[in-house]
Amino acid sequence: MSLRLEGVRRVVRGEVWIDDVTLDLEEGQLYVLLGPTLAGKTSLMRLMAGLDRPDAGRVLVDGTDVTGRSVRERSVAMVYQQFINYPTLTAYENIASPLRLKGMSRSEIDRRVRETARMLHIDHLLERTPGELSGGQQQRLAIARSLVKDARLLLLDEPLVNLDYKLREELRAELRDLFARQRTTVVYATTEPLEALVMGGRVIVMDEGRVRQTGPTVEVYHRPGSLRVAAVFSDPPMNMLKVSVGNGVARSLGGLEIPLGHHLAGLPAAPYTLGIRANHLSIRRHAETDLELDATVELAEISGSETFIHVRRGDLRWVVQEEGVHEHALGQNVRIYLDPTRLYAFGSTGALEIAPPRAGRPGREVR
Repeated sequence: MSLRLEGVRRVVRGEVWIDDVTLDLEEGQLYVLLGPTLAGKTSLMRLMAGLDRPDAGRVLVDGTDVTGRSVRERSVAMVYQQFINYPTLTAYENIASPLRLKGMSRSEIDRRVRETARMLHIDHLLERTPGELSGGQQQRLAIARSLVKDARLLLLDEPLVNLDYKLREELRAELRDLFARQRTTVVYATTEPLEALVMGGRVIVMDEGRVRQTGPTVEVYHRPGSLRVAAVFSDPPMNMLKVSVGNGVARSLGGLEIPLGHHLAGLPAAPYTLGIRANHLSIRRHAETDLELDATVELAEISGSETFIHVRRGDLRWVVQEEGVHEHALGQNVRIYLDPTRLYAFGSTGALEIAPPRAGRPGREVR
């Protein structure tokens, strides 16, 4: 089904939770709703589902105004962060419960339950209760109960956030493939840029109750339309530097000078904010064109096979994302290298002026 939100607004206890959002969702498409905690993702999904009614604006399904209709009158299913399963019922009965409410025949219920359980690899667990399942199996069960309804709109509110890393990776890939085989319109909420990229589809970037940018997920990642979108769609947040440009050089207040070449060679004289993602900084030189910066280590965080090095240079605070495990002492002087071909330029209003070309250093960019 197609879904349109038309100027919707939601105010709770005098606070604006959703501010004048207009969106068009096409039938059978996957949409990733990306934003930090308290960005308004859950509030927007509740408006889509009919669990809440907007204080202004309309919700239309296939062109029909359904703003005043409750969730029971809509073909919608929702999966939450927490595992919401009936603890005293078997997995089979949990999945079958929405179908029994519809009054389906026993044979049709059995067919749908077993087919859906097979898709989510829990068909061998149907006689167990939720308490006998692992966390990942319980979330598969909750997703199965939503999918079995054959709803035309499926909403998933950070469904994998409470699972461990390995299970999350496994389920992400399975869900992405599963959604590709369905004709359901899917909205998948997450706070994580990497998860948005893995899921693909189209992204809706939210912040402070507003939709900041929409479009194909990979395209928005490479061309964030504003400083705010760049911050939301980077983890760690994109490193920023306020500069004044003149005579082909960008100069910061702290005295840092960056010669502008490549895609920024023709940047007109004016104030800008330059941005670069942490994975395009390094503690090793990768190319002759890399720029050298001396800095001091404030923190080195080892995360799996990567190290996030927090550095300071005067008033500048940046994060370097380096492959491999690297130990750095607090206060240690380091030389970092900046790939100038990966710099973004944002104008004085915060809007994107120039993005780097898509081609870049192999192995140092999410594609």
